Amino acid sequence: MALNLSSVATKKILNNVTSKIPQLSALCLRQKSQDSHDGHEDQKRELINHSRVRGIDILRNPKLNKGTAFTLKERQLMGIHGLVPPCVRTMDEQMIRVLTNFSKRSSDLDRFIYLMALQDRNEKLFYKVLCNNVEEMMPIVYTPTVGLACQQYGVVFRRPRGLFISIKDKGHIYEILCNWPERNVKAIVVTDGERILGLGDLGAYGMGIPVGKLSLYTALGGIHPSKCLPILLDVGTNNKKLHEDPLYIGRAQPRVKGPEYDEFIDEFMKAVAKRYGYNCLIQFEDFGNHNAFRFLEKYRNKYCTFNDDIQGTAAVAAAGVFASLRITGKQLTDNKFVFLGAGEASIGIANLLALAMTEKGISIEEARSKIWLIDSKGLITSTRAGGPISGPKKDFVKDYKPMTKLEDIVEDLKPTVLIGAAASPGAFNENVLRLMSKYNKRPVIFALSNPTSMSECTAEQAYTVTEGRAVFASGSPFPKFTLNGQTFYPGQGNNSYIFPGVALGVVTCGVRHISDMIFLRAAQKLADLVTDENLAEGRLYPPLSLIQDVSLKIATGLAEYVYANNMASAYPEPADKEAYIRSFLYDTDYECFEPETWDWPDA
Repeated sequence: MALNLSSVATKKILNNVTSKIPQLSALCLRQKSQDSHDGHEDQKRELINHSRVRGIDILRNPKLNKGTAFTLKERQLMGIHGLVPPCVRTMDEQMIRVLTNFSKRSSDLDRFIYLMALQDRNEKLFYKVLCNNVEEMMPIVYTPTVGLACQQYGVVFRRPRGLFISIKDKGHIYEILCNWPERNVKAIVVTDGERILGLGDLGAYGMGIPVGKLSLYTALGGIHPSKCLPILLDVGTNNKKLHEDPLYIGRAQPRVKGPEYDEFIDEFMKAVAKRYGYNCLIQFEDFGNHNAFRFLEKYRNKYCTFNDDIQGTAAVAAAGVFASLRITGKQLTDNKFVFLGAGEASIGIANLLALAMTEKGISIEEARSKIWLIDSKGLITSTRAGGPISGPKKDFVKDYKPMTKLEDIVEDLKPTVLIGAAASPGAFNENVLRLMSKYNKRPVIFALSNPTSMSECTAEQAYTVTEGRAVFASGSPFPKFTLNGQTFYPGQGNNSYIFPGVALGVVTCGVRHISDMIFLRAAQKLADLVTDENLAEGRLYPPLSLIQDVSLKIATGLAEYVYANNMASAYPEPADKEAYIRSFLYDTDYECFEPETWDWPDA
C-alpha cells in the first residue's frame, strides 16, 4: 500500500529527521569553522545543504535532482510526491533513455545541446553518462564539436554557466567572485576568447571552452563539479562579424589592450587569491600568443597557474614522441624536429622536448639545435629579412639560409619528426608526406591543429602516402583506417590526457606553483602507460576508454614527485598516495535522501 503523509511510516520518518536537527545544527556550526580538504567532509557539507532544500526547488536544482530515480519515501519526505511521474527508475534505466535520445539527434551540435541540457537539469546523470561513454561523448562535449558550439554560442546559449566578468567591472572583480554560490572553489579555467582553438577571436562566445574543460576535470579527473569555476573575461572582440551579430552575448567593441588590460588581469588574479586562496588552480585557456607567454612567466611563481595551450599541449605531444621511440627505435636525442607553427603550442612542445633531452645528458643549447620552427614568414633563421627574432622564438633561431616552402624545408633538413600546430589545413600534403617517408623508415607525423577542419592532414592521408609506415597522432579524433589488411587506430594527442590528471594531483596535494618539470613527469607517465598492444595498433596513447584511470595514475605519479621534492603543502604526507587521491574523486552515483541511510555525526 502506498505511503501517504498521514501514514505511521511517514510520521516515523519525519520524527527521525526532527530528532536529528540538534545534531545537524551542531555539525553545521563545526563545518562553518573549518575548511577541510578531506573529501568526506565535503560530502557532509552537501548533506547539510540538501536538508535545507524542499519541494519543487529540489527538481530545479541539477545537483539534487534525480528525476524519476527518487524513491517513494524520498518523494514524500522531500515534498515532491506528484511532481514527477509515479514510476521509479534506476540510474541505469535513465541512462538508456539518455543514450536513446543522444543517438536520435541529427548532428553533433544537436547532441552537444542535448547533453548541456541534461547537465542543466541532472548533474549526476550527466557525469554518469559521460564517464561511462567517454569515447563517444568526449568529441561532443569538447573538441571538435565544442569549436562549432563556440562559433554558434549565441544560438545554442540557454543558461549562463560560470562567471562573465567585463572590463567595465574593473575595480569590482572580487565582489563579482563573491556572487558565485560555491565558496570552496579549487580550480578555475579562464579565457578572454581571443584565440579559441584554431578558430580565432570569438570573444564571449569562447565561454564554451572553460565550461567544456571543467566538465572534463570532473568526468576524467574526478574533481567535484562544485569546486570548478569557468570564467570569461570579456575585454571586447576584434571579430567584426561578432560586432554585427544580433545574438552576440558579449561586448561588441574592439578589444581593450595595453595597461588597462594588464591591470584588469592583475586585479583578477589578486581577487581569485583573496576569495579562494593562493592554492586555487587557475588554468589560462585560449589567450592570444602575445599574452599567453608573458602571463605565464609573470604569474607562474606567484600563483598556482598554468597555460594549457602551452604546457598541456606540450606534455601530451611530448608523451606521444616518447611513446614513438619504442616504434622507431631511436633515442630522443637522435631525432630532428621540424614544427609548422611557432605559437603557444609549438613553443611549449619545443621547450618541453628540450628539457627532456637535457635529462639525457646534453646541454640545453644542443637540445635546441635539434628543433627547427617555421612561422608565417618561413623557417626561423638569423638570415631572413624582417630584423632580429624576439620573444619565445629567439631560443630556436638558427644560423641558416632563409626558406619558406615546407616541402623545400623537409627535403633540405630531413627531419625525423614533423609536428603541425599552425591551424594550416592540408599543409602536410602528399609531397610533404612522401618526403617524410623517403627519408625515414618510420616517419613520425603529428597533425595537432584543432578542430578537425584545421588539421594539417588526415590519418588516412598519412597512412596511405607512407604505405602504412607513418607513426601518426592528431589533435582531433580520426576514425580507424584499414590499409593492406592492417587496421590503424590513430592516436589523438588530446590535452585531456594531461590536464585532468595534473589538476587532480595539484589540487589534492596542495601544489602552490606548477613547474615545467611537473608537466614533463606527467608526459613521461602517460608514455609509460602506452602498452605494446597499443603501439601495434598505431596508438601513441592509451584508448580514451581508459582515460579516467590514466588521470588517476598521472595524479598519483605527480604526488610521488611533489612530495619527494618538497612541492606539496597538504600534510601530513599520505603513505598510500593513490588511496589518498581516490578519496577525493567525485561519485557519479545518486545519493540517498532517506534519513536512515545518512551518516549522522555523534551527538
